[in-house]
Amino acid sequence: MTTLNNLNNSVKTELANHILDKINQGILTNQNKDDWHFYAFNEDYYIIGYYQASEWLKSHNIGEFEAAGICQEYEKENFGELINVYDNSEITVNMLAYILGEDLIHSNDFKNVKKLKKAMKQLI
Repeated sequence: MTTLNNLNNSVKTELANHILDKINQGILTNQNKDDWHFYAFNEDYYIIGYYQASEWLKSHNIGEFEAAGICQEYEKENFGELINVYDNSEITVNMLAYILGEDLIHSNDFKNVKKLKKAMKQLI
């Protein structure tokens, strides 16, 4: 499966900064450790708007078909079937951020916010 390791560092850096923002805002805490991924990448859209999403993909040198393929591969591996239709950039980018954010947050078993914050700072 394609993960952050297979994509350029600009995506890693941006998503790490997003996680740091959530920590600094007090959204990710030691008390909600099991829900870090939800609060960072699922509670709200990461990117809003088709144009903004298309520009986000371009800024990270990710093709729309490549992004849709990553999302479809993720669904097949995790659900055994395709659930969503990736026919627009907004849906695709938000799912991609969800997948890659999950990879970042669950890449290690971070015991607390301090360790997560340290790891994210090392990525930027």
